Amino acid sequence: MSLFRVARHAHDEVVDIDGRPVRLRVDARARRISLRVDVAGRQVVATAPTARRLAEAVAFARSRAAWISDRLDAMPHGQTFAPGQMLEIQGAPCRLERAAMRIKPRLAPATDAEPMRLIASGEGEAYAAAVHRALKAEALRLLMARTEVHAAALGRPVPSVAVTDARARWGSCVPADRSGPGRIRYSWRLLLATPEVLDYVAAHECAHLIEANHSDRFWAVVKQLYGDHRPARAWLKAHGARLHAAGR
Repeated sequence: MSLFRVARHAHDEVVDIDGRPVRLRVDARARRISLRVDVAGRQVVATAPTARRLAEAVAFARSRAAWISDRLDAMPHGQTFAPGQMLEIQGAPCRLERAAMRIKPRLAPATDAEPMRLIASGEGEAYAAAVHRALKAEALRLLMARTEVHAAALGRPVPSVAVTDARARWGSCVPADRSGPGRIRYSWRLLLATPEVLDYVAAHECAHLIEANHSDRFWAVVKQLYGDHRPARAWLKAHGARLHAAGR
């Protein structure tokens, strides 16, 4: 009998690796132990094919402690929405301002003298919440418009559309079936990307109305709707952390 007991770990457990959080995951589809950066969660995820190999995943994470620290240190720090802060909305600068009286949050277009402005009332958390609502409403408006365009191009009914603050995906799609019409959910943070990136994600999710996979047929539909998707995907990979840090 062994004199040493192997530490037991559980799916979704968070372990400390030199002061950095690493979340353990079990994925039966995984072929090996792996590490990835969870941008929205500001942590690293260690994945194992089975629960029995989670201890191995922890050991692997410890061997890559310097890599984990470097990746997490390079992530943008979150910044709560506050008056005076500058955002980028669809590639254009936008300044957050506090209204002198209680108003419904609104976006004021840019002028020759001023950049775009998002004007909201309230103090502290109330102000941040008002800005958040305004950004989500604008994201829904733009994403609904692009979804309608792409659904029409495919000859499909317009799915229901909603925006969320999903941490793992920029969008998700459930195609129409006997239980009801199609449903698409987008991250509202696509509003903080460029128009081309927002449109790519809309085209991507609408393509799933026809192909609920990522086969060659699926990518052919994306190309039909959008064209070359690679620059947009590269943009999200390069700037996704900044988008997820906004307002946190």
